[in-house]
Amino acid sequence: MSPRSPAFMILFVVSLIATAGNMGLQSVLPAIGREFHLADTLVAGAFAISALMWTITSPIWARWSDKLGRKKVILIGLIGFVVSMTGFGLAATSGIEGWLGAIVAFALMATARTIYGVFGSASPIASQAYVADRTSPEQRTQAMSLLASAQGLGTVIGPVLSPFFILPLVGLAGPMYVYALFGLIVLIVVWRKLPSGDVVRQPSPSGDRGDKGLWRDPRVRDFLLYGLLIVSAQAVNISVLGFHIIDEMAATGLEARQAQPFIGVAMFAGAAATLMVQWGLIPLLKMQPRELMRWGAALALLGNLMSIVSPGYFGVVVGYAVLSMGVGFARPGFTAGSSIAVRPHEQGAVAGLMMSIAGLGFLVPPVVGVGLYEIVEWGPFAGNALLLLVAIALAFLSPVLRFDPTPGVEDNPAPDAPPASQPGPEGNR
Repeated sequence: MSPRSPAFMILFVVSLIATAGNMGLQSVLPAIGREFHLADTLVAGAFAISALMWTITSPIWARWSDKLGRKKVILIGLIGFVVSMTGFGLAATSGIEGWLGAIVAFALMATARTIYGVFGSASPIASQAYVADRTSPEQRTQAMSLLASAQGLGTVIGPVLSPFFILPLVGLAGPMYVYALFGLIVLIVVWRKLPSGDVVRQPSPSGDRGDKGLWRDPRVRDFLLYGLLIVSAQAVNISVLGFHIIDEMAATGLEARQAQPFIGVAMFAGAAATLMVQWGLIPLLKMQPRELMRWGAALALLGNLMSIVSPGYFGVVVGYAVLSMGVGFARPGFTAGSSIAVRPHEQGAVAGLMMSIAGLGFLVPPVVGVGLYEIVEWGPFAGNALLLLVAIALAFLSPVLRFDPTPGVEDNPAPDAPPASQPGPEGNR
C-alpha cells in the first residue's frame, strides 16, 4: 500500500480530522471551564470517563474490525465523532448562553465526550489495521509514521483554526460545530470512496493466545508498557498546557478567552515539532523502532525538564515543542514495533491494544497532573520526568526493546543476542 494511494490519503484525512477536532476542543476546554467557574481538576476529571470508555471498547472494536471489515468500523467511528462533537457544542452553547445551569451543561458535555469514548477508538484502530494488512514489515515503520503524522498535522490545524471559529452566535462552542461538519464530510468520502479492501485474514492457529491474552504476550508486552508511559506523559502536558498559559496571561491582565490565541501558538509549536520529526527526520534517517523509542523518551524528558527550569510563557512553548518532538519519535516506534512483532491475523488485536493504552494514558494521569499543577506549578512536569526516566530505562534494558522486532515470529522475546537466522528489517544491529 503506497502512501500516495487514494486509500492511504483517505485514512490520513480520517486521522487528521479526528485529531484536529479533539485538539480544537482541548484548546478551548480550559476557557469553557473558567467561564463556568469550575475547578481545573473537575474539568480534567469529568472527562476521565471518556478515556475509560475508550480503554474498555478498544479491544472490542479491534475484534469487530476483523469480523465486520476495516471500512465498516471506520465509518462507525466517524459517526461517533460527529454525534459527540455536535452534542458537546450544543451543551456548551446551552451553558454559555445561560439556557442551562453550568453544572447541568457540563454534565451534558461530559456525556457527549463519553459517546466519543465509546466509538472514537473504532476509526484509528481500523485505520492502523487497514495499513498493516497491506504493508510488509520492512515498509510498516515508515507507513505507520506517515499515518501518525496525520495526528501531528491535526494538532496544528485544531488549535490554530479554533480561535477563528469562536464566532458571535456560537462563541466558544463554534469549533465543535465546525469539526462536526468536517467529520460528516469525511464520513461521506469514506463511505463513497474508500475500497472495502478486506484482505483474507487467516484464523488464529490452534493454541494461539488470541487477542484477549495478547497484552501478556512477551512479544508486545514491553511495547505496551513503554507506550503507556509515553502517552501518560503526553496526556499530562496537554491537559495542563491550557491552564498554565491562561494563568501566565492572567498575570499580564488578559482574561481566559483572550488567552486562546496564545494557547493556539503553543499547540502549533508542538505540532510543528512533531511534523518535522515524522515528515522529515524519520524518513530521512530511516530510523527503526529501537532508535525511535530511545530518542523519543529522551527528548520528551528534556522537554519536561525545560518546563521546570523556565516556567514562563516562552519556556512553556519551547518545552512543549521539545516534548512533542519526543512523542513524534516514540509513537511510531512502539506502534510499528508491536505491529511488526506479531503475525498477520493479529494486526487488529495489536491495534486495539495500542488504542487501549491511549485511553489509559488519558484516564488518570491528566487528573493527577492538573491536581499537581494546582498545588505547585512545576509538579506535573516533575512527575512526567519520573515516568520518562522509566521509559528510557525500559528502551535500553528491556530484552524486547533492545533490538528491532523480528517480523511475525511467535513468542519472540528478543533474547540477549538475536537469532542470526531471523534478522529484523535491517538486521538486529
